[in-house]
Amino acid sequence: MGVIEGQQLKARGSERKRRFGVPSALSLQPLDLNWRRLLSYVWPYRVRLAVAIVALMLASATGLAIPLAAGGLVNAITAGNGAALLNKVALALVGIVVAQAALNLVQTYQLAYVGERVVADMRTQVYTHIQRLSLSFFNDRRVGEITSRVTNDVTTIQSTATTSIASFLQTLLQFVGALVLMCVLSWQLTGLVLVLAPAMVALGVFYGRRVRRLSTEVQDKLADTSSVLEETVAGVRIVQSFAREPYEVRRFGRTVEEGFAIALRRARVRALFEPLLTCLGFGGLVLVLWVGGRLVQEGSLRPGDLLSMLLYGGSIAGALSGFTSLFTQIQQALGATQRVFELLDTAPEIVDGPDAQKLPPIGGHVRLEAVSFRYREGAPLVLEDITLEAQPGERVALVGPSGAGKTTLVNLIPRFYELASGQITVDGHNIRDVQLRSLREQIGIVPQETALFNGTIRDNILYGSRDERDGQLFASDEELTAAAQAANAHDFILALPDGYNTLVGDRGVKLSGGQRQRVAIARALLKDPRILILDEATSSLDSESEGLVQEALERLMQGRTTFVIAHRLSTVRNAHRIAVISGGRVADSGTHEELLARGGLYARLYQMQFRDPPAAQQLSPPSERYIE
Repeated sequence: MGVIEGQQLKARGSERKRRFGVPSALSLQPLDLNWRRLLSYVWPYRVRLAVAIVALMLASATGLAIPLAAGGLVNAITAGNGAALLNKVALALVGIVVAQAALNLVQTYQLAYVGERVVADMRTQVYTHIQRLSLSFFNDRRVGEITSRVTNDVTTIQSTATTSIASFLQTLLQFVGALVLMCVLSWQLTGLVLVLAPAMVALGVFYGRRVRRLSTEVQDKLADTSSVLEETVAGVRIVQSFAREPYEVRRFGRTVEEGFAIALRRARVRALFEPLLTCLGFGGLVLVLWVGGRLVQEGSLRPGDLLSMLLYGGSIAGALSGFTSLFTQIQQALGATQRVFELLDTAPEIVDGPDAQKLPPIGGHVRLEAVSFRYREGAPLVLEDITLEAQPGERVALVGPSGAGKTTLVNLIPRFYELASGQITVDGHNIRDVQLRSLREQIGIVPQETALFNGTIRDNILYGSRDERDGQLFASDEELTAAAQAANAHDFILALPDGYNTLVGDRGVKLSGGQRQRVAIARALLKDPRILILDEATSSLDSESEGLVQEALERLMQGRTTFVIAHRLSTVRNAHRIAVISGGRVADSGTHEELLARGGLYARLYQMQFRDPPAAQQLSPPSERYIE
């Protein structure tokens, strides 16, 4: 697989920019701002960080004393001083090493604590922010990409937030301290170091910028790989049913190879620059050794001082190499930081207004007045000028051809999306003027594709509870059992080996479709909403399961304002009102008998299903043959 072309990378960067509404991750301009924001996560733990920095500085100081002590030891030997002085110098050297080890222990632990806390705080903040984003955000983005930003990118940031900063300070102290002490010992040898150091620093900065850009591209490609993996694992049944395993392996392989190509480019840069910097560093060390040897021969430098100079020279070379490595790590993390902050800077489209009030307990009167909707600014209207009303306890059925806008319409009632025009009121309260949580707490939804979480049946039913105790959702066993019985779920649950503690698997994969739907109905019953939305809740079930689910739904709908999207006309006959949706408009409305008497779309759909299907299919356009 070849290296990804620059135009392809630019196009992908532009796509991310469009989706997240902020500058691309490759932009260099906001790095200072991102750095300050990153440090703000460290600030709450500044005391621990300060302890670590003090320990680090003391450890660096003791480290700088080691070459002096070693040089003093050599000078004592070569000068022929007594054994007492030799023993004192040796003991001092041992004491310095032990003190440095103890100080390193303190700073390593404190930095690890701060680093792990920063990662935990950042992940929690990102996840909390994701929970506040509207459905339109998730409609335009892949799950794998979002997951990658919360996991991989935040982990990459961890070292920069603490360890890299501390290591930078330690390396800086090591470099400056060694340079000062070298000046004291021999200004001639120090001059050689000062000639080489600026060139190495400039080369390191250039190298770091290259690595940062490539690291950002690697993170983006890793997000693409995560998305492919997420899609294929979630849809493994479809993959296997179509025998598309080889195709998916090739698709995943292409993504991996593209990531490998970018990572290989980064490796080439590192393979070129890091040895070059190392050679320059140790080349300077050899030069110091040669010049220092001449000075010892001339008598202007003691042998022990030359040893100290060599050790300090090694420290400076190591510091310069460390600067390069740290700069690379920081640049890599800044690329990941940019991606995380892009996500955090994505503003939720649906938020509480400044004067939003808590919605009081409602009776269930819902009115849509001249409602129009489009998915994004400038896009065509999906719904246009829809007026619809449901009195408390009424059942309103929505029927119409596939793609008419029925699901979109009911998604506006809990305010999952913002209206283009018009208004929706609940008991006379405009839903834009009430707090989202207080609105959604009084609305229950049973969708066609049941969403169960990877936990027990008990956990999934409890998800509908409004009661929390000690931070956990709570309902009594009696309430839980009553909800399950009303949903026709209690018997099949008890037949399972672990009963209510049975693990349902990812997305409820261990349960049948009918069982999952009945658990979802029990969850809605436990919530006890005043407004209920049934979005084709029986469309994908077999006849036996549908009968049990339909019976449970009848119990669920009693006494609640219910909006029913039906795929079979037999389920809507008893509705107080039927709204026929076609082309994003209400084409007709009334009772079952009234609509049949008028003829029109509803009558054609009814005839197609119950009277003479072949003839009805000839009379009806294809888009009107199916109801969803």
